[in-house]
Amino acid sequence: MPRKVLVICGATASGKTDLAVDCALKFNTEIISADSQLIYKGLNIGTAKPTAEEMRGVKHHLIDVVDPTETFSVSDYAEKALPVLENLLSKGKIPIICGGTGFYINSLLFEFGYGNTAANERVREKYTEFLEKYGKDALFDKLREVDTETAEVLHPNDTKRVIRALEIFEVSGKKKSEQIDKLIPKYDFVAVAVDYPREELYARINARVDEMFKLGLVEEVETLLNRGIDENCQCMQAIGYKEVVLGLKNGDLRSTMSDIIKQNTRHYAKRQLTFFKKTPNLIWLEPKNATADKIAGILNETY
Repeated sequence: MPRKVLVICGATASGKTDLAVDCALKFNTEIISADSQLIYKGLNIGTAKPTAEEMRGVKHHLIDVVDPTETFSVSDYAEKALPVLENLLSKGKIPIICGGTGFYINSLLFEFGYGNTAANERVREKYTEFLEKYGKDALFDKLREVDTETAEVLHPNDTKRVIRALEIFEVSGKKKSEQIDKLIPKYDFVAVAVDYPREELYARINARVDEMFKLGLVEEVETLLNRGIDENCQCMQAIGYKEVVLGLKNGDLRSTMSDIIKQNTRHYAKRQLTFFKKTPNLIWLEPKNATADKIAGILNETY
């Protein structure tokens, strides 16, 4: 059977989870979550983590795998998710990657050719030694000094890519952010996204945030803080959590917190859409056509 991978991506609140579960049931397979917040244990309401009922018996991987105090990079994600993907393929199943974190998805689908800059072991060893001596934060500060744009999309914990970006700058004299990364597919994949009209998507986002507050988002954040989860932890920087933390400190009304979360989520959705438009051969489906049967037809056409 062909080594086919199905990707269901797109903006937050666009119905990815329900569609992925429908497809998993139809194709008798499992889902690999590609969401940078669903990985955290205890962050349920603000992440819109699917409940057992919403999962409908389908096995979901890469959910609740990291303690809230831990940092987690794209490299960490790929290290955990790739064996799951390969295992499903070895069983003749079509893995379903579902989520809105584009860097997670790309880490599974592609090898990266960083521009035309060849590897330089001497330079790489220099920064590896620097990392061992001074730590990842000092290494990240060096990257921020020479390539702010790349630093904005990397995490200090992702030291492999931080070193590579520094290597590119030192060898070529050009920022990694100025070079075009070539996406080299590792798998035969079909990627789909639900294409909601912008205003309809925003209405769905607003409704989701309202539901989060009804379910107890503020109380969830308070519980995390009371457990000793520092507000500066990586997980607490997520939209929904950082706004509530700040609101609690400022004595804001819940309506104020909600409005800020809605605005920030809408901005995030725009960035997601911009990112996924660069995905090769991405198929945008109108909401009425976003069904498991429709996707089954697309998969059959590509075999």
